[in-house]
Amino acid sequence: MAQVRVIKKYPNRRLYDTEISSYITLEEVRQLVVDGEEFEVRDAKSGEELTRSVLLQIIAEHEERGQPMFTTQLLSQVIRFYGDSLQGFMGGYLERSLQVFLDQQQQFRSQLNTMMGQTPWSMLNDLTERNMDMWKSLQQGFLNAASSSMKPPGSGNKDKS
Repeated sequence: MAQVRVIKKYPNRRLYDTEISSYITLEEVRQLVVDGEEFEVRDAKSGEELTRSVLLQIIAEHEERGQPMFTTQLLSQVIRFYGDSLQGFMGGYLERSLQVFLDQQQQFRSQLNTMMGQTPWSMLNDLTERNMDMWKSLQQGFLNAASSSMKPPGSGNKDKS
């Protein structure tokens, strides 16, 4: 079983990846998440687990740029659950709901790829090949018609009466 990758956070807010023995940025931590890497962030001095706070920091930075994923209304509703008797239930519920969404998304993509061939490029290639075949048939038909109309009279089938 592989060990969890450890990232140390120093008081100067720098992050040190112990696996590659190098400082990394928040964007590189985000890429670890995207790549499905297992890791944990720990305070370099105390050893306190800081993974959640770093992940929340990444989310906050991404919410400030571009198209936010969380509306003000959604964030307000989440905040209302803190201190509520259902607070402990809410995290698991959101996690399971997101997993169902991800499973459905993967299923949809798989069905779409099956419908379209393997990729949009393969579908485009198939369409291009069919169009070329139709074009060649059309050209051959014109050439056959033109060559038969250019034959001198009497060179074709003579009518035997």
